[in-house]
Amino acid sequence: MDKNLTYEKAGVSIEAGDLWVETIKGMLKKRPKDPNCVGGVGGFAGLYRIGGGKCIAACCDGVGTKLELAKETGIYRGLGQDLVAMNVNDLVTGGAKPLFFLDYASCGKLNVGIFKDILDGILDACSESMCALLGGETAEMPDVYGKDGFDLAGFAVGLIDEDKIIDGSNIKDGDIILGLSSSGVHSNGYSLVRKALGKDGLNIELNAIPEGWDEKLAEAVMRATKLYVKPALAAVETGAVRGMAHITGGGMYGNIIRIIPKGLDIEINFRSWERPKIFDLIQSAGIEEYEMRKVFNLGIGFVFIASPDKAQLIEKALSVCGEKAIRIGRIIKCTSRA
Repeated sequence: MDKNLTYEKAGVSIEAGDLWVETIKGMLKKRPKDPNCVGGVGGFAGLYRIGGGKCIAACCDGVGTKLELAKETGIYRGLGQDLVAMNVNDLVTGGAKPLFFLDYASCGKLNVGIFKDILDGILDACSESMCALLGGETAEMPDVYGKDGFDLAGFAVGLIDEDKIIDGSNIKDGDIILGLSSSGVHSNGYSLVRKALGKDGLNIELNAIPEGWDEKLAEAVMRATKLYVKPALAAVETGAVRGMAHITGGGMYGNIIRIIPKGLDIEINFRSWERPKIFDLIQSAGIEEYEMRKVFNLGIGFVFIASPDKAQLIEKALSVCGEKAIRIGRIIKCTSRA
């Protein structure tokens, strides 16, 4: 077993992904920008003016190699919620209300039973997120995928008043970072999860119940990504939200820093919440704490940033939604990012 397991060794390079984003930005700078585009590339969702002071927000995402664990466990339904959540949770970070969702599925051979389970999950998640499943596409591509191979992608579109966009520009030194719990690993880092739990790591039977647990490992590792649309929009209604971030690939720091103005940084107290057991198990395969923080949400799936005197308004609104906000950190000055 590798005593220093990393995402890079599992076949995924966060640094290469970051470099690709910078490459895209450089290519776009060489071309005329559509005057209706608001902001640049690299945000959680793109924004486009449609007139009347309104903007469309849009984004796309998939569920990654969690698909491979679905095949091993036979648990497919949650992938539908994963697909919706990975998109609408990004979309709502700017304050946009989701309008509709579209899905794309490609496979080597269409298995109606599996895709029906996934579609059930998509439909329920769209309902929970107050948006419509507008359409989609399913493509059989036997020369690209094996008989049991498939992939999923989703696309979410929302609407927001341009003067109500939340982009983090009002974030100040001393602001409070509030976190909402995740349901587990969500849908990022699964190449590393599979390496950690598989034959090259802990070599654990997925149907086993780990010591001290009350559920099978398969259930924990396949738990669907939590939906944050309702609590996020409730928090936005308070007028106290200065920024929001969906904690996905890149971990806590990599996602929150995307919305922080230059000259500021974040300070996170990783002991301020209880870390789900699944992360302790994954880490025991030989993953350093730094790597865990860089790859996984570690139990916090969505964050809000507010001034100290307004944070309580958000906490109250979230409580009404059945969510407990956790004060996990604060905004600090950082001249190195100036």
